[in-house]
Amino acid sequence: MPSCLFFCTINIRTNIRGERKLAKKKTKFVCSGCGYESAKWMGRCPGCGEWNKMVEEVEVIAKGPRGAFQHSATVTQKAIPIIQVEASEESRVATEMGELNRVLGGGIVPGSLVLIGGDPGIGKSTLLLQVSALLSNKGHRVLYISGEESIRQTKLRAERLGVISQELYIYSETNLEFLNQTIEEVQPKFVIVDSIQTVFHPEVTSAPGSVSQVRECTAELMRIAKTKGIAIFLVGHVTKEGQIAGPRILEHMVDTVLYFEGERHHNHRILRSQKNRFGSTNEIAIFEMLQGGLKEVLNPSELFLQERSQGAAGSTIVASMEGTRPILVEIQSLVTPTSFNYPKRMATGVDQNRVQLLMAVLEKRMGLMLQAQDAYIKVAGGVKLDEPAIDLAVLTSIVSSFKDQAVRATDCFVGEVGLTGEVRRVSRIEQRVIEAAKLGFKRVFIPTSNIGGWDFPQGIEIIGVETIKDALNACFREL
Repeated sequence: MPSCLFFCTINIRTNIRGERKLAKKKTKFVCSGCGYESAKWMGRCPGCGEWNKMVEEVEVIAKGPRGAFQHSATVTQKAIPIIQVEASEESRVATEMGELNRVLGGGIVPGSLVLIGGDPGIGKSTLLLQVSALLSNKGHRVLYISGEESIRQTKLRAERLGVISQELYIYSETNLEFLNQTIEEVQPKFVIVDSIQTVFHPEVTSAPGSVSQVRECTAELMRIAKTKGIAIFLVGHVTKEGQIAGPRILEHMVDTVLYFEGERHHNHRILRSQKNRFGSTNEIAIFEMLQGGLKEVLNPSELFLQERSQGAAGSTIVASMEGTRPILVEIQSLVTPTSFNYPKRMATGVDQNRVQLLMAVLEKRMGLMLQAQDAYIKVAGGVKLDEPAIDLAVLTSIVSSFKDQAVRATDCFVGEVGLTGEVRRVSRIEQRVIEAAKLGFKRVFIPTSNIGGWDFPQGIEIIGVETIKDALNACFREL
Protein backbone atom coordinates (compact mmCIF):
# COMPACT_ATOMS: atom_id res chain seq x y z
CA MET A 1 0.00 0.00 0.00
CA PRO A 2 1.47 3.41 -0.90
CA SER A 3 2.39 5.57 2.07
CA CYS A 4 0.26 8.47 0.88
CA LEU A 5 -2.83 6.25 0.70
CA PHE A 6 -2.05 4.88 4.16
CA PHE A 7 -1.88 8.35 5.72
CA CYS A 8 -4.99 9.41 3.87
CA THR A 9 -6.89 6.46 5.28
CA ILE A 10 -5.75 7.29 8.81
CA ASN A 11 -6.85 10.91 8.42
CA ILE A 12 -10.29 9.88 7.16
CA ARG A 13 -10.77 7.55 10.10
CA THR A 14 -9.61 10.23 12.45
CA ASN A 15 -12.13 12.68 11.02
CA ILE A 16 -14.89 10.12 11.19
CA ARG A 17 -14.05 9.32 14.79
CA GLY A 18 -13.89 13.02 15.55
CA GLU A 19 -17.35 13.58 14.09
CA ARG A 20 -18.74 10.69 16.09
CA LYS A 21 -17.13 12.10 19.20
CA LEU A 22 -18.76 15.47 18.61
CA ALA A 23 -22.14 13.79 18.07
CA LYS A 24 -21.86 11.82 21.29
CA LYS A 25 -24.70 12.59 23.70
CA LYS A 26 -24.17 13.25 27.37
CA THR A 27 -26.61 13.22 30.23
CA LYS A 28 -26.93 15.89 32.88
CA PHE A 29 -29.17 16.54 35.84
CA VAL A 30 -31.09 19.81 36.01
CA CYS A 31 -33.07 21.20 38.93
CA SER A 32 -36.68 21.77 37.92
CA GLY A 33 -36.98 24.56 40.48
CA CYS A 34 -34.03 26.85 39.77
CA GLY A 35 -32.32 25.34 36.70
CA TYR A 36 -29.09 24.33 38.47
CA GLU A 37 -27.10 21.83 36.36
CA SER A 38 -24.94 18.97 37.64
CA ALA A 39 -23.10 16.05 36.09
CA LYS A 40 -24.52 13.65 38.68
CA TRP A 41 -27.77 13.26 40.54
CA MET A 42 -28.11 14.83 43.98
CA GLY A 43 -30.95 14.55 46.43
CA ARG A 44 -30.79 18.20 47.41
CA CYS A 45 -30.19 20.99 44.91
CA PRO A 46 -27.18 23.17 45.86
CA GLY A 47 -28.79 26.15 44.11
CA CYS A 48 -32.18 26.44 45.81
CA GLY A 49 -31.91 23.84 48.57
CA GLU A 50 -35.03 21.90 47.45
CA TRP A 51 -35.17 18.12 47.72
CA ASN A 52 -35.90 15.67 44.86
CA LYS A 53 -35.89 18.36 42.16
CA MET A 54 -33.04 17.00 39.99
CA VAL A 55 -34.26 15.46 36.72
CA GLU A 56 -32.15 13.73 34.08
CA GLU A 57 -31.87 15.32 30.63
CA VAL A 58 -29.81 14.76 27.51
CA GLU A 59 -27.23 17.43 26.79
CA VAL A 60 -26.90 18.42 23.13
CA ILE A 61 -24.12 20.61 21.77
CA ALA A 62 -25.76 23.42 19.84
CA LYS A 63 -24.58 24.38 16.39
CA GLY A 64 -24.44 28.00 17.40
CA PRO A 65 -25.74 30.40 20.03
CA ARG A 66 -29.51 30.25 20.15
CA GLY A 67 -32.10 31.88 22.32
CA ALA A 68 -29.92 34.89 23.14
CA PHE A 69 -30.78 38.38 22.01
CA GLN A 70 -28.79 39.10 18.84
CA HIS A 71 -27.81 42.67 18.03
CA SER A 72 -27.59 43.77 14.44
CA ALA A 73 -24.12 43.42 12.93
CA THR A 74 -24.26 46.96 11.54
CA VAL A 75 -25.01 48.54 14.91
CA THR A 76 -22.30 48.96 17.52
CA GLN A 77 -23.21 49.70 21.10
CA LYS A 78 -21.06 52.06 23.17
CA ALA A 79 -21.27 53.10 26.79
CA ILE A 80 -22.55 56.67 27.17
CA PRO A 81 -23.31 58.84 30.22
CA ILE A 82 -26.84 58.41 31.51
CA ILE A 83 -27.58 62.14 31.18
CA GLN A 84 -27.17 61.81 27.41
CA VAL A 85 -29.84 59.13 27.12
CA GLU A 86 -33.15 60.49 25.81
CA ALA A 87 -35.95 59.33 28.08
CA SER A 88 -39.26 58.58 26.40
CA GLU A 89 -42.47 57.02 27.61
CA GLU A 90 -43.21 53.51 26.42
CA SER A 91 -46.03 53.55 23.89
CA ARG A 92 -48.87 51.38 25.12
CA VAL A 93 -51.87 49.79 23.45
CA ALA A 94 -54.88 50.12 25.74
CA THR A 95 -57.54 47.46 25.52
CA GLU A 96 -61.22 48.01 26.24
CA MET A 97 -60.76 45.88 29.37
CA GLY A 98 -59.97 48.48 32.01
CA GLU A 99 -59.12 45.95 34.71
CA LEU A 100 -56.40 44.40 32.55
CA ASN A 101 -55.02 47.83 31.69
CA ARG A 102 -54.79 48.60 35.40
CA VAL A 103 -52.69 45.50 36.15
CA LEU A 104 -50.40 46.01 33.14
CA GLY A 105 -49.73 49.61 34.13
CA GLY A 106 -51.92 51.36 31.57
CA GLY A 107 -51.88 49.00 28.60
CA ILE A 108 -49.80 46.53 26.61
CA VAL A 109 -46.24 47.60 25.81
CA PRO A 110 -45.10 46.57 22.28
CA GLY A 111 -42.18 44.15 22.40
CA SER A 112 -42.99 42.98 25.92
CA LEU A 113 -43.12 39.35 27.06
CA VAL A 114 -45.97 38.64 29.50
CA LEU A 115 -46.38 35.38 31.43
CA ILE A 116 -49.81 34.43 32.82
CA GLY A 117 -50.08 31.51 35.25
CA GLY A 118 -52.97 29.94 37.11
CA ASP A 119 -54.69 26.73 38.09
CA PRO A 120 -56.20 24.50 35.37
CA GLY A 121 -59.64 25.69 34.31
CA ILE A 122 -59.36 29.03 36.11
CA GLY A 123 -59.94 30.97 32.86
CA LYS A 124 -56.51 31.86 31.44
CA SER A 125 -57.38 30.86 27.87
CA THR A 126 -60.80 32.53 28.14
CA LEU A 127 -59.23 35.80 29.27
CA LEU A 128 -56.62 35.85 26.49
CA LEU A 129 -59.16 34.92 23.83
CA GLN A 130 -61.37 37.81 24.92
CA VAL A 131 -58.35 40.13 24.90
CA SER A 132 -57.53 38.89 21.39
CA ALA A 133 -61.03 39.82 20.24
CA LEU A 134 -60.77 43.32 21.75
CA LEU A 135 -57.41 43.96 20.10
CA SER A 136 -58.39 42.55 16.73
CA ASN A 137 -61.63 44.57 16.69
CA LYS A 138 -59.49 47.71 17.01
CA GLY A 139 -57.59 46.76 13.85
CA HIS A 140 -54.57 45.05 15.43
CA ARG A 141 -53.54 41.71 13.94
CA VAL A 142 -53.44 38.97 16.58
CA LEU A 143 -52.03 35.45 16.25
CA TYR A 144 -53.45 32.94 18.76
CA ILE A 145 -51.24 29.83 18.95
CA SER A 146 -52.77 26.87 20.77
CA GLY A 147 -50.64 23.88 21.64
CA GLU A 148 -53.34 22.15 23.69
CA GLU A 149 -56.41 22.53 21.49
CA SER A 150 -57.10 22.02 17.81
CA ILE A 151 -58.29 24.82 15.55
CA ARG A 152 -61.88 23.53 15.71
CA GLN A 153 -61.87 23.40 19.49
CA THR A 154 -60.58 26.96 19.65
CA LYS A 155 -63.25 28.01 17.16
CA LEU A 156 -66.03 26.47 19.28
CA ARG A 157 -64.81 28.30 22.37
CA ALA A 158 -64.52 31.55 20.40
CA GLU A 159 -68.12 31.21 19.20
CA ARG A 160 -69.31 30.67 22.77
CA LEU A 161 -67.53 33.86 23.81
CA GLY A 162 -68.71 35.79 20.76
CA VAL A 163 -65.18 36.28 19.43
CA ILE A 164 -65.38 37.00 15.70
CA SER A 165 -62.83 39.13 13.86
CA GLN A 166 -61.06 39.15 10.51
CA GLU A 167 -57.76 40.16 12.12
CA LEU A 168 -57.67 37.23 14.57
CA TYR A 169 -55.58 34.30 13.29
CA ILE A 170 -55.67 30.85 14.91
CA TYR A 171 -52.82 28.36 14.65
CA SER A 172 -52.36 24.99 16.34
CA GLU A 173 -48.70 23.92 16.57
CA THR A 174 -46.03 23.10 19.15
CA ASN A 175 -42.83 23.12 17.04
CA LEU A 176 -40.97 26.36 17.69
CA GLU A 177 -39.51 26.52 14.17
CA PHE A 178 -42.99 26.38 12.63
CA LEU A 179 -44.21 29.02 15.07
CA ASN A 180 -41.39 31.32 13.98
CA GLN A 181 -42.23 30.77 10.31
CA THR A 182 -45.92 31.50 10.93
CA ILE A 183 -45.08 34.73 12.76
CA GLU A 184 -42.95 35.77 9.76
CA GLU A 185 -45.85 35.06 7.39
CA VAL A 186 -48.71 36.58 9.38
CA GLN A 187 -46.76 39.60 10.73
CA PRO A 188 -48.97 40.06 13.80
CA LYS A 189 -48.74 42.80 16.37
CA PHE A 190 -49.72 40.53 19.25
CA VAL A 191 -49.01 36.83 19.75
CA ILE A 192 -50.54 34.50 22.36
CA VAL A 193 -48.88 31.13 23.07
CA ASP A 194 -51.09 28.68 24.98
CA SER A 195 -49.10 27.21 26.63
CA ILE A 196 -45.30 27.50 26.92
CA GLN A 197 -45.06 23.99 28.43
CA THR A 198 -46.32 22.43 25.18
CA VAL A 199 -43.86 24.19 22.86
CA PHE A 200 -40.61 22.37 22.05
CA HIS A 201 -37.35 23.31 20.38
CA PRO A 202 -36.36 20.69 17.75
CA GLU A 203 -32.65 20.96 18.64
CA VAL A 204 -33.30 20.08 22.30
CA THR A 205 -33.87 16.36 22.78
CA SER A 206 -35.65 16.54 26.15
CA ALA A 207 -39.43 16.26 26.40
CA PRO A 208 -41.72 19.31 26.08
CA GLY A 209 -42.24 21.01 29.41
CA SER A 210 -38.80 20.10 30.76
CA VAL A 211 -36.42 22.68 32.19
CA SER A 212 -34.29 22.87 29.04
CA GLN A 213 -37.26 23.11 26.68
CA VAL A 214 -39.03 25.83 28.66
CA ARG A 215 -35.84 27.86 29.01
CA GLU A 216 -34.83 27.61 25.34
CA CYS A 217 -38.33 28.26 23.97
CA THR A 218 -38.85 31.27 26.20
CA ALA A 219 -35.48 32.69 25.21
CA GLU A 220 -36.32 32.33 21.51
CA LEU A 221 -39.73 33.95 21.96
CA MET A 222 -38.09 36.77 23.89
CA ARG A 223 -35.72 37.33 20.97
CA ILE A 224 -38.70 37.50 18.58
CA ALA A 225 -40.54 39.95 20.83
CA LYS A 226 -37.57 42.30 21.26
CA THR A 227 -36.33 42.29 17.67
CA LYS A 228 -39.74 42.57 15.97
CA GLY A 229 -41.58 44.70 18.56
CA ILE A 230 -44.32 42.09 19.02
CA ALA A 231 -46.09 41.80 22.37
CA ILE A 232 -46.20 38.10 23.28
CA PHE A 233 -48.40 36.53 25.97
CA LEU A 234 -47.35 33.16 27.38
CA VAL A 235 -49.67 30.87 29.32
CA GLY A 236 -47.85 28.90 32.02
CA HIS A 237 -48.94 25.87 34.02
CA VAL A 238 -48.62 25.91 37.80
CA THR A 239 -47.43 23.27 40.25
CA LYS A 240 -49.39 21.95 43.21
CA GLU A 241 -47.72 24.62 45.35
CA GLY A 242 -49.27 27.30 43.10
CA GLN A 243 -46.05 28.40 41.39
CA ILE A 244 -45.44 28.47 37.65
CA ALA A 245 -44.04 25.14 36.46
CA GLY A 246 -40.53 25.09 35.05
CA PRO A 247 -37.30 26.75 36.13
CA ARG A 248 -37.43 29.84 38.30
CA ILE A 249 -35.38 31.63 35.66
CA LEU A 250 -38.51 31.67 33.49
CA GLU A 251 -40.03 34.43 35.64
CA HIS A 252 -36.77 36.40 35.49
CA MET A 253 -36.66 36.28 31.68
CA VAL A 254 -40.10 37.75 31.01
CA ASP A 255 -41.12 41.38 31.50
CA THR A 256 -44.37 40.78 33.37
CA VAL A 257 -45.66 37.91 35.50
CA LEU A 258 -49.40 37.71 36.18
CA TYR A 259 -51.20 35.17 38.35
CA PHE A 260 -54.85 34.34 37.70
CA GLU A 261 -56.37 33.31 41.02
CA GLY A 262 -59.77 32.24 42.24
CA GLU A 263 -61.76 29.44 43.82
CA ARG A 264 -63.93 27.06 41.88
CA HIS A 265 -66.81 27.68 44.29
CA HIS A 266 -66.78 31.42 43.57
CA ASN A 267 -67.52 33.15 40.30
CA HIS A 268 -65.01 35.95 40.72
CA ARG A 269 -61.40 35.74 39.55
CA ILE A 270 -58.45 37.90 40.59
CA LEU A 271 -55.59 38.80 38.24
CA ARG A 272 -52.58 39.78 40.34
CA SER A 273 -49.26 41.19 39.17
CA GLN A 274 -46.14 39.60 40.67
CA LYS A 275 -43.62 41.32 38.42
CA ASN A 276 -43.95 44.26 36.05
CA ARG A 277 -41.07 46.14 34.44
CA PHE A 278 -43.47 48.74 33.05
CA GLY A 279 -45.77 49.38 36.01
CA SER A 280 -46.71 48.71 39.60
CA THR A 281 -46.89 45.24 41.13
CA ASN A 282 -49.56 46.20 43.69
CA GLU A 283 -52.52 46.37 41.33
CA ILE A 284 -55.15 43.64 40.98
CA ALA A 285 -57.95 43.09 38.50
CA ILE A 286 -61.22 41.43 39.49
CA PHE A 287 -63.45 39.57 37.04
CA GLU A 288 -66.63 37.55 37.31
CA MET A 289 -66.90 34.29 35.39
CA LEU A 290 -70.20 34.09 33.53
CA GLN A 291 -71.62 31.87 30.81
CA GLY A 292 -70.45 34.27 28.12
CA GLY A 293 -66.92 34.68 29.53
CA LEU A 294 -65.22 37.00 31.99
CA LYS A 295 -66.88 40.25 33.01
CA GLU A 296 -65.11 43.13 34.73
CA VAL A 297 -66.09 43.96 38.30
CA LEU A 298 -65.96 47.74 38.54
CA ASN A 299 -66.93 47.90 42.23
CA PRO A 300 -65.37 44.90 43.97
CA SER A 301 -66.39 46.10 47.45
CA GLU A 302 -70.06 45.48 46.67
CA LEU A 303 -69.20 42.02 45.38
CA PHE A 304 -67.36 41.02 48.56
CA LEU A 305 -69.99 42.46 50.92
CA GLN A 306 -73.21 41.40 49.22
CA GLU A 307 -73.45 38.12 51.18
CA ARG A 308 -72.39 39.55 54.54
CA SER A 309 -74.33 38.39 57.61
CA GLN A 310 -75.76 41.28 59.62
CA GLY A 311 -75.21 41.23 63.37
CA ALA A 312 -72.95 38.15 63.44
CA ALA A 313 -70.27 37.94 66.12
CA GLY A 314 -66.73 37.73 64.75
CA SER A 315 -67.41 39.74 61.59
CA THR A 316 -65.66 43.03 60.86
CA ILE A 317 -65.04 45.17 57.79
CA VAL A 318 -61.65 46.52 56.75
CA ALA A 319 -60.83 49.08 54.07
CA SER A 320 -57.76 47.60 52.38
CA MET A 321 -55.71 49.14 49.59
CA GLU A 322 -54.95 47.02 46.53
CA GLY A 323 -52.59 49.18 44.53
CA THR A 324 -54.33 52.51 44.02
CA ARG A 325 -57.85 51.22 44.68
CA PRO A 326 -59.52 50.79 48.11
CA ILE A 327 -61.49 47.58 48.63
CA LEU A 328 -63.80 46.82 51.54
CA VAL A 329 -63.55 43.19 52.65
CA GLU A 330 -65.14 41.18 55.45
CA ILE A 331 -62.93 39.41 57.99
CA GLN A 332 -64.51 36.54 59.93
CA SER A 333 -63.21 34.91 63.10
CA LEU A 334 -64.33 31.89 65.08
CA VAL A 335 -62.87 31.51 68.57
CA THR A 336 -63.96 28.40 70.45
CA PRO A 337 -62.66 26.50 73.52
CA THR A 338 -60.29 23.63 72.80
CA SER A 339 -59.98 20.27 74.50
CA PHE A 340 -56.31 19.82 73.58
CA ASN A 341 -53.15 21.10 75.20
CA TYR A 342 -52.12 23.04 72.10
CA PRO A 343 -54.83 25.26 70.58
CA LYS A 344 -55.24 25.52 66.82
CA ARG A 345 -54.48 28.67 64.87
CA MET A 346 -55.72 28.59 61.28
CA ALA A 347 -55.96 31.49 58.84
CA THR A 348 -57.20 31.80 55.25
CA GLY A 349 -56.48 34.92 53.25
CA VAL A 350 -54.26 36.45 55.94
CA ASP A 351 -50.84 35.50 57.27
CA GLN A 352 -51.12 32.97 60.10
CA ASN A 353 -48.05 34.36 61.84
CA ARG A 354 -49.70 37.77 61.98
CA VAL A 355 -52.77 36.22 63.60
CA GLN A 356 -50.65 34.59 66.30
CA LEU A 357 -48.86 37.91 66.91
CA LEU A 358 -52.16 39.80 67.34
CA MET A 359 -53.53 37.17 69.70
CA ALA A 360 -50.36 37.47 71.80
CA VAL A 361 -50.89 41.26 71.96
CA LEU A 362 -54.46 40.72 73.16
CA GLU A 363 -53.30 38.35 75.88
CA LYS A 364 -50.53 40.67 77.08
CA ARG A 365 -52.13 44.11 76.73
CA MET A 366 -55.82 43.33 77.29
CA GLY A 367 -55.61 40.34 79.62
CA LEU A 368 -57.77 38.07 77.42
CA MET A 369 -57.13 34.39 78.10
CA LEU A 370 -56.85 33.00 74.57
CA GLN A 371 -54.42 30.21 75.41
CA ALA A 372 -57.24 27.67 75.74
CA GLN A 373 -59.08 28.82 72.61
CA ASP A 374 -58.95 27.57 69.02
CA ALA A 375 -58.93 30.45 66.54
CA TYR A 376 -60.01 30.30 62.90
CA ILE A 377 -59.71 33.47 60.79
CA LYS A 378 -60.89 33.86 57.21
CA VAL A 379 -61.11 36.66 54.66
CA ALA A 380 -64.50 36.22 53.00
CA GLY A 381 -64.61 35.94 49.23
CA GLY A 382 -61.24 34.27 48.74
CA VAL A 383 -59.24 37.53 48.83
CA LYS A 384 -55.67 37.57 50.18
CA LEU A 385 -54.72 40.56 52.34
CA ASP A 386 -51.11 41.24 53.32
CA GLU A 387 -50.90 44.93 54.27
CA PRO A 388 -50.42 46.04 57.92
CA ALA A 389 -53.57 48.20 57.89
CA ILE A 390 -55.77 45.12 58.43
CA ASP A 391 -54.40 44.48 61.95
CA LEU A 392 -57.09 46.44 63.80
CA ALA A 393 -59.91 44.71 61.91
CA VAL A 394 -58.45 41.23 62.52
CA LEU A 395 -57.92 41.97 66.20
CA THR A 396 -61.46 43.33 66.64
CA SER A 397 -62.90 40.31 64.84
CA ILE A 398 -61.12 37.92 67.24
CA VAL A 399 -62.39 39.79 70.30
CA SER A 400 -65.91 39.90 68.86
CA SER A 401 -66.01 36.13 68.50
CA PHE A 402 -64.35 35.55 71.88
CA LYS A 403 -66.88 37.77 73.69
CA ASP A 404 -69.73 36.64 71.41
CA GLN A 405 -70.63 40.29 70.86
CA ALA A 406 -71.22 41.63 67.38
CA VAL A 407 -69.88 44.99 66.30
CA ARG A 408 -72.12 47.43 64.46
CA ALA A 409 -72.80 46.49 60.87
CA THR A 410 -71.91 50.04 59.81
CA ASP A 411 -68.47 50.08 61.46
CA CYS A 412 -65.21 49.90 59.50
CA PHE A 413 -61.69 49.45 60.92
CA VAL A 414 -58.33 50.61 59.60
CA GLY A 415 -55.03 50.60 61.45
CA GLU A 416 -51.74 48.86 62.12
CA VAL A 417 -51.23 47.40 65.59
CA GLY A 418 -47.84 47.38 67.30
CA LEU A 419 -46.53 44.97 69.91
CA THR A 420 -47.13 47.48 72.70
CA GLY A 421 -50.80 47.78 71.73
CA GLU A 422 -50.59 51.13 69.93
CA VAL A 423 -52.51 51.78 66.70
CA ARG A 424 -50.13 53.17 64.11
CA ARG A 425 -50.57 55.40 61.07
CA VAL A 426 -51.51 53.91 57.67
CA SER A 427 -51.24 55.29 54.13
CA ARG A 428 -54.00 56.70 51.92
CA ILE A 429 -56.50 57.02 54.74
CA GLU A 430 -58.64 59.54 52.85
CA GLN A 431 -59.34 57.12 49.97
CA ARG A 432 -60.25 54.36 52.43
CA VAL A 433 -62.73 56.56 54.29
CA ILE A 434 -64.33 57.84 51.09
CA GLU A 435 -64.89 54.27 49.86
CA ALA A 436 -66.49 53.34 53.20
CA ALA A 437 -68.78 56.36 53.01
CA LYS A 438 -69.90 55.42 49.49
CA LEU A 439 -71.05 52.01 50.70
CA GLY A 440 -73.09 53.41 53.58
CA PHE A 441 -70.80 52.93 56.59
CA LYS A 442 -71.44 55.33 59.48
CA ARG A 443 -68.29 54.97 61.61
CA VAL A 444 -64.66 54.41 60.71
CA PHE A 445 -62.02 53.62 63.33
CA ILE A 446 -58.66 55.02 62.25
CA PRO A 447 -55.36 55.87 64.01
CA THR A 448 -55.36 59.23 65.78
CA SER A 449 -52.18 60.18 63.93
CA ASN A 450 -54.09 59.98 60.63
CA ILE A 451 -56.59 62.67 61.68
CA GLY A 452 -55.80 66.07 60.31
CA GLY A 453 -54.80 67.53 56.98
CA TRP A 454 -57.81 66.32 55.01
CA ASP A 455 -61.60 66.83 54.89
CA PHE A 456 -63.95 64.16 56.21
CA PRO A 457 -66.82 63.01 53.98
CA GLN A 458 -70.28 64.04 55.09
CA GLY A 459 -72.49 61.50 56.87
CA ILE A 460 -69.70 59.44 58.43
CA GLU A 461 -68.15 59.61 61.90
CA ILE A 462 -64.38 59.38 62.23
CA ILE A 463 -63.18 57.82 65.51
CA GLY A 464 -59.50 58.21 66.23
CA VAL A 465 -57.89 55.59 68.46
CA GLU A 466 -54.40 55.54 69.94
CA THR A 467 -54.41 52.04 71.45
CA ILE A 468 -56.33 48.84 70.97
CA LYS A 469 -58.00 49.46 74.34
CA ASP A 470 -59.55 52.66 72.99
CA ALA A 471 -60.88 50.85 69.94
CA LEU A 472 -62.29 47.86 71.85
CA ASN A 473 -63.94 50.02 74.52
CA ALA A 474 -65.73 51.97 71.80
CA CYS A 475 -66.96 48.78 70.11
CA PHE A 476 -68.04 46.53 72.97
CA ARG A 477 -70.11 47.09 76.08
CA GLU A 478 -67.73 45.42 78.50
CA LEU A 479 -64.24 44.01 78.40
